[in-house]
Amino acid sequence: MSDILEHLRKEYQSVPIPEELDLIVNRSIKQALHTRKAKRLKVKGMTVAAAILVFLIAINASTTVANALASIPGVERIIKVLTLQEFKVKDSNYEADIKVPAITNMENKELQLGLNQKYLAESKALYAQFQAEIEELKKQGLNDAHVGIDAGYEVKTDNDTILSIGRYFLQTAASSSTVMQFDTIDKKNQRLITLPMLFKDDQYIKLVSDNILAQMQEQMKNDDGKIYWIAGATDYISKEETFSSIKKDQSFYINKDGKLVIVFNKYEVAPGSMGLPEFIIPTDAIQGDLVSNHYIK
Repeated sequence: MSDILEHLRKEYQSVPIPEELDLIVNRSIKQALHTRKAKRLKVKGMTVAAAILVFLIAINASTTVANALASIPGVERIIKVLTLQEFKVKDSNYEADIKVPAITNMENKELQLGLNQKYLAESKALYAQFQAEIEELKKQGLNDAHVGIDAGYEVKTDNDTILSIGRYFLQTAASSSTVMQFDTIDKKNQRLITLPMLFKDDQYIKLVSDNILAQMQEQMKNDDGKIYWIAGATDYISKEETFSSIKKDQSFYINKDGKLVIVFNKYEVAPGSMGLPEFIIPTDAIQGDLVSNHYIK
């Protein structure tokens, strides 16, 4: 292992460091130094967070670094472990747990780099927002307020054809909100699959929406504990707030059975108690507008 790390160090030092990386490193150091007055546990967490973020930036900002690391025996496993590490901030009232996903071993390095940079940017933005909220609470003298953020990912589908990754973002303050975003990748053709590209035209929006509305109505009919914000279901939601149609780029993934799954964020179409509603769309309901059955079975 020592030989591998030494090789990794030499390869890393031989690669030019992008200017933006220097800025991020300096910013991370300043943030860590600025928080030395806080509890040691919190400072330690932020220092580790900065170190992990810098390492990820170095790998994802340069294909030379990525290729060099991948070529070293045993490093592939190490990179996966490092990129799957979580970094935490834990204090009496403030807590953050952010996991940064990273995709490795794709032949399409441009797509891999783009996705990994996006994941890193999302995590950085969440962390910055978390810090800003803490500072604002302190300025207002609300030292007893509780703020938390939990961000991570889960692999929904991983087979010979499809890789679907969901990233979740849970923020807690006075109340909690959860957002889920998905990337679905064609592993054989090395490309990102979008919802519109599955269909011949925009007719799918109505087909999918009508099926979801029917599922919502059926679920509410059979279970008094379920409620969706659709016309006629409740009197405390305005007509403008009721669900009638998915968005053109609605959040989705393709499950292991080759079925299209539409996902809504918390509070998007139902009360918070309903969590993140998912609807499996029967292929028969959308067959007429599918481009093919290559992805959707």
